[in-house]
Order: sequence, then structure tokens, then C-alpha cells
Amino acid sequence: MEPMEHTSNADLRAQADAVLARLVGDTTGGARLREDQWRAIEALVADRRRALVVQRTGWGKSAVYFVATSLLRARGSGPTVIVSPLLALMRNQVEAAARAGIHARTINSANTEEWDAVQAAIAAGEVDVLLVSPERLNNPDFRDQVLPKLSAATGLLVVDEAHCISDWGHDFRPDYRRLRTMLGELPPGVPVLATTATANARVTADVADQLGTGGTSDALVLRGPLDRESLSLGVLRLPDAAHRMAWLADHLDDLPGSGIVYTLTVAAAEEVSAFLRQRGHAVASYTGKTENAERQQAEDDLLGNRVKALVATSALGMGFDKPDLGFVVHLGSPSSPIAYYQQVGRAGRGVEHAEVLLLPGKEDEAIWQYFASLAFPSEELVRRTLDVLARAGGPLSLPALEPLVELRRSRLETMLKVLDVDGAVHRVKGGWVATGQPWSYDIERYDWVARQRSAEQEAMRTYASTTACRMEFLQRQLDDEDARPCGRCDNCAGPRFTADTSTAAVDAARSDLGRAGVEVEPRRMWPTGLPAIGIALKGRIPAGEQASPGRALGRLSDIGWGNRLRPLLAPQTPDAAVPDDVARAVVGVLADWAKGPGGWASGAADAQPRPVGVVTVASRTRPRLVQSLGARIAEIGRLPLLGSVEYAEDAPRVPRSNSAQRLKALDGSLTVPPALASALAEAGGPVLLVDDFTETGWTLAVAARLLGRSGARGVLPLVLAVQG
Repeated sequence: MEPMEHTSNADLRAQADAVLARLVGDTTGGARLREDQWRAIEALVADRRRALVVQRTGWGKSAVYFVATSLLRARGSGPTVIVSPLLALMRNQVEAAARAGIHARTINSANTEEWDAVQAAIAAGEVDVLLVSPERLNNPDFRDQVLPKLSAATGLLVVDEAHCISDWGHDFRPDYRRLRTMLGELPPGVPVLATTATANARVTADVADQLGTGGTSDALVLRGPLDRESLSLGVLRLPDAAHRMAWLADHLDDLPGSGIVYTLTVAAAEEVSAFLRQRGHAVASYTGKTENAERQQAEDDLLGNRVKALVATSALGMGFDKPDLGFVVHLGSPSSPIAYYQQVGRAGRGVEHAEVLLLPGKEDEAIWQYFASLAFPSEELVRRTLDVLARAGGPLSLPALEPLVELRRSRLETMLKVLDVDGAVHRVKGGWVATGQPWSYDIERYDWVARQRSAEQEAMRTYASTTACRMEFLQRQLDDEDARPCGRCDNCAGPRFTADTSTAAVDAARSDLGRAGVEVEPRRMWPTGLPAIGIALKGRIPAGEQASPGRALGRLSDIGWGNRLRPLLAPQTPDAAVPDDVARAVVGVLADWAKGPGGWASGAADAQPRPVGVVTVASRTRPRLVQSLGARIAEIGRLPLLGSVEYAEDAPRVPRSNSAQRLKALDGSLTVPPALASALAEAGGPVLLVDDFTETGWTLAVAARLLGRSGARGVLPLVLAVQG
């Protein structure tokens, strides 16, 4: 029997190499799978096993599942289902599959009108690969109608970016947890392939354990060395944000090919891309706020080397495949070395050398802290949400549920998805319902994850300061047993770049970052669901009670004024009068506002009336700061300081929660004192409304409504900072 089995596998290997040749467009037939790739394919096709492949970016994971698909389909298996978070970025893989005669289709939120046709094509045996986003797995129609049939017909299940299954990992996505159900419902003998490039030992064990759902034998784990021989890692420490932007402007053309400049926030991506374009570089920004069509164009421009770089947030991440990407620069440190390894892995897949540079910033830690605040909610909030659902008597949609709990919609949705997988709630048509099943708050696990995040942040501090090999450091963070000095990074081979910047570029960056002024868009609609919590407000805010578009000195998330404002507005900073430099900058913003389009000093026919006075919003945390800011503006603008919108003595604290809960706390809390109401009536015009910062805009909206009802003929908000 031994020779027959060997011969059979030899034939299978020959067939696999032939598929690979078609996949990569090799007309000579010389393409050969590497032994580690063949081992994975053999496990899936010959042994029908479940396998977890942890291999570095660029190793060729897609070749494994496309070759396995071709071989399994030739043996009568059903279509391969690939669950991936990045369907839009898999176009090139789909095209490669087509070269190998593999027909791929997608089911996602953007092509619902094609679902019936796709399912009919699957039933007719015309689809070899079906690409599905993890979000589809939690859609009630898909889960209840499509998924059972799909599970029964699947010939191979592929879980791409499998580290997302595990909340021990850096990029946990609750939609992925629904895969447990699909794994448990697969018929016996259906192979499963999970792939990732970013899993340490703990995450690997967790994912492998979940692959065993349904009582199958232990999953085969194939883990390779994670060193990337093409990458040269380095760190450049520069004095401030202006020097970092100037360095990019001076040295971007020195970097090989085209690449990615990562920033930590949307605001920074937009700032940096605008500055680099001003300095003559062909770049585009790419963030979660970029329109889909613009994203597509930006991706195509980078793939076609029509831009030197995309300046991107982590929205450009897993799945983006450009083999000749020549560099990745981080303007600011990600909070996790595992996330950092994943992002730098975009570079150097198909070239011998690629540059990877980290330019850490002082603002990094504040940004880490902000994102850490979005962790899984407290048990009290979870229980309260479950109680609301239990009492509802029917499904509640997110907009209907949000006003009843103290969670913003994004956190609420994430929490519900976790509870859905845990069995405590169920998503149905029309919203969410409580199942009534017992549920326990896994405080030990959540606390461990929080400690893990803290340890990852400390590891990134160490990475930036270490004098040891940087690639070895990252490999050890991923528990790579083959970690050893790379001989290429700046600590092993010496720096390849200096921190030199030109005076002209630094001056230009400083001027750009010092440019003050951000528009504050007013609230125009009350949030839905307010009547359900006893507030008789809904629909559009009446024009006479709306705030006008306002101004802020800067965003807390930007790398210009944000770096100055974050420490000023930090909770631990003592309350004090507004600093002179900040006051001068606010006055400059006010002057630009007045002279700008429609401003009261613009001379335009449609110019708004000049403000007749200044009103402050009373602050319970920074009264001196806000009052002194209002007084300085009034003095320099030669306007009367009319008074303050006050808080009632028994007013509750306004929670950092969703819009409805904030309005519930603000309702009846803010008041216009009689003296201010009298001054407004006498002044007879618009007023400047001054506050320290705005996060959601609801305090400004409520204050503007009260002022409008008290006689103000327009409210122009002016704040130091906006959150975001």
C-alpha cells in the first residue's frame, strides 16, 4: 500500500504544480510549489483536514487555497467559500484564479441584487469560489437562508486573516465569531484552511482550538519563519511634527518605488497628504472617510505607480497586494507590534529590497489611550442593554435601542455581535432580541485582553528605542522560534537615512501645522428615539434655534494644533487662564472667519451680521479657561461679554455616551439666566458662543436653542478644539 499512496500523492503534486503554473501565468510549466505550500495542499486535498497556516506576508497563502480549490473541484467537491474582510482588495486574486480556470463570485452588501443569480450559479455547479465578507455571516437573511445551504454544499472553507477570530489578537472582529457556527455545521470531511500572517502563540492556539469546533480532530498548524528578507527596518526620531513632515517632504523621492505612509488618525492623513502635495509630491490620502470610488481610484493609482505614496490610516491594511511596494513609512507608532508587523508586511513582497521606517511622535500615546477607551463595555452597561431588550416585547433596531442605553452606536453594535455569538441576543429582521439564555461576563478574559493591549504598547516603546535587531524583536513578539538578528535593520547594519531636514521644508511644515481654524458643523437634526426617553424633540431643529457653522482652533487628533491642545485640555491639567499663544491663535481664527466667504467683514452682499456680543458656556471642569477665553475675545473684538449659559445646581454630569443619552442629561440642565436673556433681547443680533471643546456638538446645539429662544438672532460657536 505504501508505494501506491506515494504514487497517488506524486500524481496529486504534479497536478498541483500544473494549476500553480496556470495561476501565475507560467507558460513554460516550470512553476513549482514550495514544500511548505505543498504540505498545506496535501493536508486539505488528500487528507481532508483542518489546517491553520501562519506564514509571513507574501508567502503565497492564496496560491494554496486556489490550487486546493482546483484539485478538490476536479474530484467532485462543492465550491470553496472564502471568508475575507477585504473583498474589494481581492480583485487581483480573482483575476489570477480566472487564469487557472477558477470561476469566482462574491456575495456582499454591495451586490444584493445578484444574490439569487449567484446562488443559482452555485446550485448549477458554475461557481468554484465564493467570496463572502464576515459581516454577511451576521445578516439575518444570509444567516438563516443562505448559510445553511452554503455549509451543506461547501467543498473547502477558507478563513482569511484568521487572527480576527480571536479576541486575544490585535484586530479582533466580532463578525468572525459567527464562523464557529459555520464550522460546526460543515459536513464531515470538508477541509478547512485558516490563514494569517500575524498570530502569536496565544492567538494561534485559540484559532486552532476554534477550528476544532464540531468535535473534529485537532487542526494541523503549519507555522513558518516570519523574517522578511527584503525589509530593512529603521527608526528616525525627530523633534516634532513639523520636522517629521519636513523629513517626508525632503526624502520621499529617496525611497524606492512607490509605497505607503501610515498615520494614526484621519486628520493626520489629510494634513500630511495636503502638505506633501504642496511640496510637489504625487500622493493621495486613504482613510475610513474616503468615498469608495476615491478609494478605488487611489488603490489603482498606487498599483499603477501613478502616485509616489498613499497617505493612509489602517483602513488600508490586510489584503492590499502590490508585490513591488517599495516602502512603508509610519508617521506615528501603531499601538501593537503585531499590527505594525502586519502593516509593514505590505512592502517588499516581490522586490529584493524595501525600506520600512518608523517616525514616532509625542501624540502617539494620547491616540492609543483614546482607542483603548473603546474596549468592551462594563458588565453594568451590558446587563442594562440585555434588560432593555428583554422588556422590549419585540426586536429593537440599533437606532431604537441606542437612546435607551449609554453606548455609542459603533460600540453598541460591536457588543451586540459578541453577545449574539455568546447566545445572549439574536439578530432578526427588524433588529435585536434577547434570548433569555444565561450569560456570564468574562471579566477575567476582558481584563487579560486589556493587560495585553498595555503590554503591546510598552513593546512598541521598546521597539522604537531598542539597540538590538528590530526584525528579531518583531519576530519574538509573534513568538517566532526562528527569530534571530536580520543583518539589515538600522541597528544591525547602520542607519541608511539621517534625520536631516531642510530649513525650507521645516518652515513650510511649521507654517502649515500652525495654520489655525477648523469648521464646526452644527447639529441640524435631533437624534431618533428621544420621545422614548421622555424628551419631546424629534426631526429637524428649527432654523431659528440652530447654531450656525462655527470654528475651532484645531482638532485634538491632528498633529498641528492638536499637539498643543491635548495637554491643555487633558483631565489632569489644572484649570487656568487661557495661554497667550492660544488666545492669539483663536483671535486669528476669528479674523479669518470674519473675512472669509459670507463672513461679517467680507463685504459680500450675503455677509452675515456682525456678532453683537460674546456668551460663554459655563464649565464645571475648566471655568477659568473658558471664562478667560470669552473675556479675551470680547476685549480684542470690542464686544460686550453678555454672560454665560449656566448649568442648574442639580444638573447631572453629561456622560460620554451616545447622542440620546447626552441630550437626556442636557435636557433641563442648561439655563439662560435672566440677566443674559435681558442682554440678548437688548443686543438684538447674533452672538459668539464660546466653549473649550466640542465632541458631539450637542452641548452647543442645546445652548444655541436656548439662546435663540431667549432673543439671540443667530449663534456662532467658537471653541478651542473638536474631538476627532
